[in-house]
Amino acid sequence: MLPPSTKTSKSLSDERREWIRIDDRLLLEYRLLTDPTEGPTPGIPPVSDEAISAVIAKPTSDLLIRSGEQLAESPLLPWIMKVDWLLEILVKQLAKMQPEGIAIAQVADVTLSGGGIGFLSPRHFAVDDMLRLKVILPPFIQIHTTARVIRSIQAKDGINYDIATEFIQLNPDDQEHLIRHIIQAQAEQLRSRRGGSQG
Repeated sequence: MLPPSTKTSKSLSDERREWIRIDDRLLLEYRLLTDPTEGPTPGIPPVSDEAISAVIAKPTSDLLIRSGEQLAESPLLPWIMKVDWLLEILVKQLAKMQPEGIAIAQVADVTLSGGGIGFLSPRHFAVDDMLRLKVILPPFIQIHTTARVIRSIQAKDGINYDIATEFIQLNPDDQEHLIRHIIQAQAEQLRSRRGGSQG
């Protein structure tokens, strides 16, 4: 019989293997628990105008993709686009007024599961570092959680670090949102592959 600590560790490891993983492109903000909660994220370069444009446009483009013709033909779309344009101007102006940088989620390529998230970072983290994460699922569902770094290695590009984390504090509603998003994204990717192979 396994000692209790081994049992717990083994069951967590088995559970982690059971999660479905997807590659996705999401809005993500992360920092060490010991970093200040406000202001620019230490070790992350200041946000560029292009990054601000991408962050502002992402929720609307996600909404358009998910709602298709329904929103594209809606009289609301021009108003949504106008709000995005005004918001982009305001955030870019704010970034100019704060040369040290502003805290803003950035568009990131991630590997996502119900148990954790992986991403590339210009900042090095050590295994067992605790991170405060904000993940924004389409169209705009914010998930705030704590995660433990389980892997941190130099990425293939030689500049960034390949970071893998496991969620430590994730409330059940947020986990439900994550799992729903993963299932929906997986279905969309499958439809896209089938559509591409029929052409």
